[in-house]
Order: sequence, then structure tokens, then C-alpha cells
Amino acid sequence: MGPRGDAIAQVDFVVGEIMKSVEKHGIAANTMLIFTSDNGPVLNDGYEDFSVEKLGNHNPSGPFRGGKYSIYESGTRVPTIVYWKGKIIPLVSNALLSQVDFYSSFAALVGQKVPANVLDSKNHLTSLTGEDKKGRDQLLEEAGTLALRIGDWKYIKPSKYEKHFLWVTTKGIESGIMDKAQLFNLRDDPSEQVNLADKYPEKVKELHKELERIENRGGS
Repeated sequence: MGPRGDAIAQVDFVVGEIMKSVEKHGIAANTMLIFTSDNGPVLNDGYEDFSVEKLGNHNPSGPFRGGKYSIYESGTRVPTIVYWKGKIIPLVSNALLSQVDFYSSFAALVGQKVPANVLDSKNHLTSLTGEDKKGRDQLLEEAGTLALRIGDWKYIKPSKYEKHFLWVTTKGIESGIMDKAQLFNLRDDPSEQVNLADKYPEKVKELHKELERIENRGGS
């Protein structure tokens, strides 16, 4: 994978060095390690690292649609590994979380109060440790427009700025921004291929109303 592969190998090495250091200093049982990403994958992002040319048959988005900059799941759904020696039993969880929740979760972990004007961050420490596999009831997503996930449903708000995000397509990625509502059932359609907005107009109204409530409630 050229320089991109070198960077991935280097990250892997450095994480290993951090873990060895934590063990060496005897603090592994009192240290939570989290490895995650700030967005989904992108190849053609201005780096001359031959990642497009050397990609082969690999699809870094897996089954998901879009990528970095996209409101579709590949843009906002990111890999997250949480490790805490002796405290977390290895498992795979589909708990719905946001990195915004780290703030309140870590506050709970160390016994600190969260200011009253912090509205978006929620304490989901038990989801990070694998005890709770459900996580959030709903999750707001943002990438050029807003989307709301509640249960298996995902609603993407229409945006008049669709043309402003055409630059995303030059990177080989769908922005997901349209001037019409989009509704997907992620349980049945994790790849977001079938827009159900016309089939379930009442569900669109329900999720749009909740999205507007979140937008207009104020806060920090």
C-alpha cells in the first residue's frame, strides 16, 4: 500500500509501544485505551500516497455507503476499539454511541460533574465497557447536512446546499446531500440503498420534528 500502508503499519507499531509502556509502568489495570477514528475512510484526499492505485480489491468502507465528508454511514460510522485490562471482557457490541459521549462518560468514571449547559454529551460508560450493548436511544449526525438515527431508522434532512458539496464527488465519494428527504431502515438496509421516505411519510414527519427540536433547543 505504499506510503499509506507505511503509515498504517507505523500507527500499529506506536499503539503497541503505548500498550507496552502502560504494562511496564504497572498501570494497565487502571487505564482505559480507546482506538477510534474521526471520520470514515477516504483515499483521494490530496495525499500523493498511491492509496488509490494500490488499493486492489479492498473496500475500506465495507458494506456501508459513502466515506469521509458523507452523511451516509461510511462517513459517520467509525471503528472503535476499547481496551481495559481486567475490566472489559472481549466482545463485539453494536451499542449506539457518539465520541461526544466520551466527555460525560469519562466524567462519570472519575467522579466529576458535567456542567448543566452540556446537552449533547451523555454518560454511556457502561456501553464503553461492554456491559450495555444498546447505548443511545438516538444519535444526531452531521456532514454538510443533518441526519437523525433512532433505533433502526435513519432520517437525512433535505438540504438546499446540495450543489455546494459537489466537490465531494471528485474524491469518489457520495455526499448523501439531496434536496429531498431520505429515510432508511439500517437493520434491513445497512448499505442505505432503498429510500423509504415516500413509503413512510409519517415516519419522516416524526423524525424531522424530533430533529428540529434538537436543533432549536439551544445549549452550549
